[in-house]
Amino acid sequence: QVQLVESGGGLVQTGSSLRLSCAASGRTDSTYSMGWFRQAPGKEREFVARVIWSNGITGYADSVKGRFTISRDKGKNTVYLQMNSLKFEDTAIYYCAVQSRADRNFEFWGQGTQVTVSS
Repeated sequence: QVQLVESGGGLVQTGSSLRLSCAASGRTDSTYSMGWFRQAPGKEREFVARVIWSNGITGYADSVKGRFTISRDKGKNTVYLQMNSLKFEDTAIYYCAVQSRADRNFEFWGQGTQVTVSS
């Protein structure tokens, strides 16, 4: 089992920045990748970004490319999401997740952190 705790959400204005953190504990030795997802009110959860734990290769949703940056600190078992130029439509609950193997879906999820962007 892997436990995930997100932090860093809040209420900001359009154009502002926030950095989310997600600390992993438990059986983290078999992590293949960590990712960020979000769910806005009335919408389905969607992929935001991911980082492959071993080599740092990243991937992003088109909607956040160029504005969001995912990074990891292997020593702290922590993944970050730097969010710049925030837009109203970025408002959502943000969840981090762990994928233990490349052939599996993301299996472990945090409780989420609210990001609200006021226009």
